[in-house]
Amino acid sequence: MIKHIVMWTLKDTAEGTDRVTNARKMKEMLEALAGLIPSLKKIEVGIEVFAAAPVCDVILYSEFATRADLDAYQVHPEHLKVVAFVKQVVASRSVVDYEV
Repeated sequence: MIKHIVMWTLKDTAEGTDRVTNARKMKEMLEALAGLIPSLKKIEVGIEVFAAAPVCDVILYSEFATRADLDAYQVHPEHLKVVAFVKQVVASRSVVDYEV
């Protein structure tokens, strides 16, 4: 099993709106991937982040059966639509993938 965790800090304003609104939109877009991408086994998105160091606004936790499944997710057209939005609103990103 592959665990994929991403943490983003968002710009104060982007795409004509504020950080909180963009975090909510990211959450909705990411959660909508469930059922659209066959290799995505589990997805959770948090925006009520507390006690994070460094500070972040959105956290993604997802699971895949294999590394190949994670790779397929990364290039899936539905995922790439979300990536296009995220790139416009993000200030920084941290990611970790690990196998259990």
